[in-house]
Amino acid sequence: MMTVALSPQYRDSALAALAGAELDVLVVGGGVVGAGAALDAATRGLSVGLVEARDLASGTSSRSSKLLHGGLRYLEMLDFALVREALHERDLILSRLAPHLARPVRFLYPLKHRAWERAYAGAGVTLYDTMALGGGMPRHRQLTRTGALRVCPALRKEALVGAIQYYDAQVDDARHTMFLARTAAAYGAHVASRTEVVGFLREGERVTGVRVKDLEFDREFEVRAQQVINATGVWTDDTQALVGERGQFHVRASKGIHLVVPRDRIQSASGLILRTEKSVLFVIPWGRHWIVGTTDTDWSLDKAHPAASSTDIDYLLEHVNSVLSTPLTRTDVQGVYAGLRPLLSGESEATSQLSREHMVGSPVPGLVVVAGGKYTTYRVMARDAVDACVHGLGRSVAKSCTDRVPLLGAEGFPALWNRRRILADESGLHVARVEHLLGRYGSLVHEVLGLLTADPSLARPLTGADDYLRAEIVYAAGHEGARHLEDVLTRRTRISIETFDRGVICAAEVAELMAGVLGWTPEQTAREVEHYRARVEAERESQEQPDDETADATRLGAPDVVPVTASRA
Repeated sequence: MMTVALSPQYRDSALAALAGAELDVLVVGGGVVGAGAALDAATRGLSVGLVEARDLASGTSSRSSKLLHGGLRYLEMLDFALVREALHERDLILSRLAPHLARPVRFLYPLKHRAWERAYAGAGVTLYDTMALGGGMPRHRQLTRTGALRVCPALRKEALVGAIQYYDAQVDDARHTMFLARTAAAYGAHVASRTEVVGFLREGERVTGVRVKDLEFDREFEVRAQQVINATGVWTDDTQALVGERGQFHVRASKGIHLVVPRDRIQSASGLILRTEKSVLFVIPWGRHWIVGTTDTDWSLDKAHPAASSTDIDYLLEHVNSVLSTPLTRTDVQGVYAGLRPLLSGESEATSQLSREHMVGSPVPGLVVVAGGKYTTYRVMARDAVDACVHGLGRSVAKSCTDRVPLLGAEGFPALWNRRRILADESGLHVARVEHLLGRYGSLVHEVLGLLTADPSLARPLTGADDYLRAEIVYAAGHEGARHLEDVLTRRTRISIETFDRGVICAAEVAELMAGVLGWTPEQTAREVEHYRARVEAERESQEQPDDETADATRLGAPDVVPVTASRA
């Protein structure tokens, strides 16, 4: 398979192809399910397009807990099928599909009660391990209080009587989603971000395509397709409204916020999982940081920029501090991000009780809707959506093969990882830097290192965000479909949540590097920086507000750099 760069030139050719012929399948929505569906359809030999109103993974798929997990708490709900399926998918991503982007994570579950809790939780984790048999993860261990404090000295002695240690996995969700879209493009899919669906084409009751607006150049055109997949997550109902048909199911948004704190603020060699009165709380290792999350509250305000309120932040700090010997304070928080879970609407009022199962429906001929689910099971959701399209195509099409299709960068990754010291010697970079690059690009690391050879100044780290090289910015704009400053600072890298200034210090440098690839004028470059700074300012201010309504209104004070039509705002 040839690698494909999601370059500005690629986007032009993808738009021309979308406008030029009838596709078998058009996917609306560039989150993990939409990108997964585009890859599934393309690898079955179908002609495929993928359009996204904003950036790839700009909604839910860049704002998750970054975990690939079966969902221990679903065992309590007796949802064994969902857990088994998710564990199978977790292990598939780790071992075969994206070993360069996913890695195992160790978690500690502190026990507060002696006999019954150890037996109860131990039985649950034993079942979890058993369901994952053959996945290659170490099995759980029971720890005494002394053993647990050795692993996590940050815990208050009085907060536990012992602990259970078990394993799950994590992934950089935004990069993984982008790699899915890029792999789909390598198999022939036409992928275009900043391309908004503004209407559906109909012949009688049948949907025959969409009308899209290229938001970058303010032009509209039609894309014809035999089958259209609505994979717009929390925007599912809004997209359905454009068809003028009521959906067969509805999606409710549940807000989850996360805090990012420096690694040295919590002394631990393991992540933590804690019970709260409503859900569970994770403390997840993330490079030189910890991610603390999450909340689970109903959200009915702006879907594009869900805001974290001061109350949300205090809730997380209060719960994590209940077990820490040195409490975290607001000044320890480097980054905050909020995302929305697309939950299938049920009878239950509490969003934490709504289903994480997914549903696929075809409300009218030519249109397939997929919604619900969880990040880990994206591939199953994508397969089911394309299966429904195949049914509508009415011809023989190969079965899904995405369980055997590694993403770009996965091929040869273990061998490259073993050669990382040699790569470091050859490139002149420190081995820790090479490891960081391998965990972001896999075997595509050669393309990034090639940029350093052509321009040695790109080997320098960014000022104020030295985890990242200047070359990574050029690569993001030239190969990874990043079209705006926020695409790079919040999704291709994680600078917006990994630095105390949230990327403001390096914004001008990053914009200059992008300008060289994207052909921005000095005015456009300045505008990108100005927009990004306004966004950070609005986010900071919203996080000082007491409730959702005031936080939302404050966050919306910063306009999008590329405005989206009101129906999807």
